[in-house]
Amino acid sequence: MQLSVTNSVVGKMSFKRKNRSIHKWAGIIVALPLLVILVTGILLLVKKEFDFIQPPSAKGKTSQPTITFEHILAAAQSVEMAQISSWDDINRLDVRPAKGITKVRSHNSIEIQIDSHTGQVLQVAKRNYEFIESLHDGTFFEKNANLWLMLPVSLILLFMVFTGFVMFYQPFRTKKRNKQRGGNT
Repeated sequence: MQLSVTNSVVGKMSFKRKNRSIHKWAGIIVALPLLVILVTGILLLVKKEFDFIQPPSAKGKTSQPTITFEHILAAAQSVEMAQISSWDDINRLDVRPAKGITKVRSHNSIEIQIDSHTGQVLQVAKRNYEFIESLHDGTFFEKNANLWLMLPVSLILLFMVFTGFVMFYQPFRTKKRNKQRGGNT
């Protein structure tokens, strides 16, 4: 009888040690990716509060857009730092009728805000939002890093929640068992 109790206790201690070891090594593995996700996530949450992340939107003269695509391209080409020579150099157009502007984003992350009525360049700024987002989802490192890096990190974190719960619950379970044994003898 004594032998089976001893083996049972040794087995439980072994489980506790294995669980702690797995939890520790999983934490070490995901620490750096989690730190990158955490810091960039905070920056993305406050993106509109800081102009260096996402430039504020200017206001055009009227909400009715009247300029043509050719005028938009010409206005964008007039900004040297954007390095736009043709439509191929433009990543995205963002038309904001309520604000009376069209945002032109170049491939080098320069945002040009153009009045949609007059064609005047209202603002030029570097847009760091896309860079921070690419760090956040892992695509900065490699196009499919969100699958081969961030997905495993997420699964390891989910597993760590489980092992952490087991480590948290274990002392309560042991106390309850010891209390029941003490009351039955």
